[in-house]
Amino acid sequence: MLSVDRLRVLHAVAAHGSLSAASQALHVTNSAVSQQLTKLEREVGQPLVERTGRGVRLTDAAELLVEHTARILSLVQRAEAELEAHRDDVVGHLRLSATPTAVRGLLPHALVSLREAHPGLRLELHEEEPHESLPAMARGDADLAMVVDWDGAPLDLPGGMSRAPLMEDVGDIALPADHPLAHRELLDLEEILTLPWISWSRRSICDDWLHDMIRSRGAEPVIIHNVEEHQTKLALIAAGIGAAVMPRLGRGPVPEGVRIVPVQPALVRQVYVFWRSDGSRRPAIRAVVRALRESAATYTE
Repeated sequence: MLSVDRLRVLHAVAAHGSLSAASQALHVTNSAVSQQLTKLEREVGQPLVERTGRGVRLTDAAELLVEHTARILSLVQRAEAELEAHRDDVVGHLRLSATPTAVRGLLPHALVSLREAHPGLRLELHEEEPHESLPAMARGDADLAMVVDWDGAPLDLPGGMSRAPLMEDVGDIALPADHPLAHRELLDLEEILTLPWISWSRRSICDDWLHDMIRSRGAEPVIIHNVEEHQTKLALIAAGIGAAVMPRLGRGPVPEGVRIVPVQPALVRQVYVFWRSDGSRRPAIRAVVRALRESAATYTE
């Protein structure tokens, strides 16, 4: 009889591409992963992996087994969810992948609420951008993900997911305080398209959105820097270098030398949490979603 634990190891190797990456994801040693694969190969009577340089390649037999394993693990998770729902206890260990601004803006309140209401629940946070959260959820490396997507550029979620909206977040324009537009109370989007922009990390979802938003209005984006951290962007702007779209969620203090000005039409992004539909009945997942929604409902800029 095939071992579910060994199938889980094979699935991790397929998802991560190497024994070492699979061992990190499973929190075990490389030798433990290798031993489990050897035992699984004896069980099926066929080789499952072939080493290729620093990585491994799955054999045809392994690919077939991984396809079935994905369904088996989904059924296991559904069974675990139904057992948890039957017991109705908010306990266990959940992994949450979340974008940094949502972490700063929503997680502190939610974590305090969960700790007080459900001391038997351990929520493990991984701060990741949406382009990292999506594959993490697809691989099963996270139980929930809190992400953002901009109006007009929705994320393409992996299959079999459920989602809950949390809030809308608005992006304003951050300018050097001595910029000719900085004295304005409201900017028109058309008059800022050609500003020298400090964008997000290159090819990230937000960076792609900024390029597409500007090009959709007939201009070519002028990107002078790609910076991820909001406070780094603000420091550059305070020094008179460029402008940036600055979302309100998790913005933090604005330094001297920077002026934040709203823009019309508003630049809006949706903040939401999603999880695998198989786990929807898990009381722990429902509790985390509820805490995040309550935090979003009470959020003040």
